[in-house]
Amino acid sequence: MPTPPTGRILVVDDETELAQLVAEYLRKAGLEVAVRHDGTEAVAAVRDFTPDVLVLDLGLPGIDGIEVCRQVRVFSDCYVLMLTARDDEVDKIVGLSVGADDYVTKPFSPRELVARVQAMLRRARTGGAASAAGSRSAQQALVIGELVVDEDSRQVHLAGEPVALTRIEFDLLLCLAARPQLVLSRRQLVEMVWDTHWTGDEHLVDVHIGRIRKKLGDEAASPRFIHTIRGIGYRMGTGR
Repeated sequence: MPTPPTGRILVVDDETELAQLVAEYLRKAGLEVAVRHDGTEAVAAVRDFTPDVLVLDLGLPGIDGIEVCRQVRVFSDCYVLMLTARDDEVDKIVGLSVGADDYVTKPFSPRELVARVQAMLRRARTGGAASAAGSRSAQQALVIGELVVDEDSRQVHLAGEPVALTRIEFDLLLCLAARPQLVLSRRQLVEMVWDTHWTGDEHLVDVHIGRIRKKLGDEAASPRFIHTIRGIGYRMGTGR
């Protein structure tokens, strides 16, 4: 039996009973948990508690989950799992566009949420996308035109300038860059970056790819780096 992952989890939800229920399930899984109930407290707690995963409700009073996520992304690369009570694609896409890594729609199973959190922690612990690089030399950065992806330092540079990516974005880019010209389906990317047992919406990949493209200045219609292979998935370009 593999050892369950450990880590710090910050749960932020204005529904007190739900927040406490989720926290209790997470603690039973051996995780260290803090709970907050509004957006302002959440931002301060991310600074003080330094969580590995932030479980964040979208519909918070005052500063909502989207604004919390936007502020947190300025100084933290913790994983963000967004909770939404509205089964609406707009909420999901908007939430992910500001730096959330995954989402769960209410009502949800606390056990499912714990499984999602544990999958995130396993990624942080083992570098899930690293396996995509195979037996590549440990210190050999990947170079695609003006783009440099350094797995060891987890840094990306474009034309000599640093590109700030979230953990998920970096792992996705690494998966593609480590397998040049190979087409990877959404399912393959999910299994490499999220988890082999992950059961969420595979179109989550599209949202993250869109964010990577924006940061690389890559146009979907005429990409230099990430090409869409219609009906299949994505592959890395040549950088030209």
